[in-house]
Amino acid sequence: MSKPKHPRALAETEAQAIASNIRISPRKLNLVAGLIRNKPASDAVATLTFSKRRIAQQVRKTLESAIANAENNHQLDVDQLVVTRAEVGKSIVMRRFHARGRGRASRVEKWFSHLKIVVAERAPEEEAPKAKRTRSSEQEAA
Repeated sequence: MSKPKHPRALAETEAQAIASNIRISPRKLNLVAGLIRNKPASDAVATLTFSKRRIAQQVRKTLESAIANAENNHQLDVDQLVVTRAEVGKSIVMRRFHARGRGRASRVEKWFSHLKIVVAERAPEEEAPKAKRTRSSEQEAA
C-alpha cells in the first residue's frame, strides 16, 4: 500500500516547525511570539537571541528548525525568508496542590503550550520612497 495523497497544507514557498508541550503558559509565550511576527527570519533570530525572556531560546530553536526545513526540504532561499505566522495554542494543564493554612489545599495550574512557526519566501521588493510628512501637511490634513 502506498501513502495516501494529501494536498500540501502550506504553499510551495512556505515551511513550518512545530514545538509541542512547551512548559510555559500560552499568554507568556504569545508575548515572545509577537516579537517575531512579520519580521525577516534573520532579524527574528537576532531578536530572540538577545531577549531576556526564558522561553525565547526555545522559540529561537523552533524558528531555526523552520528555517532549516525551508532550506533542506523545500529548497527556499534563506535570505528571503519572513516569519509569516507564529501561532500559540493551549496544551495540557498540569494540576498540583499547594498546602495552605488550617489543613486546606489550593490548586495550582501549570499550563503548557504549543508553538507553530511558519516561514515564507518573499521576493525581493523595490521599496518606493515614502513622501516625507511635514508639519504643514499634517495641519492641512486635520
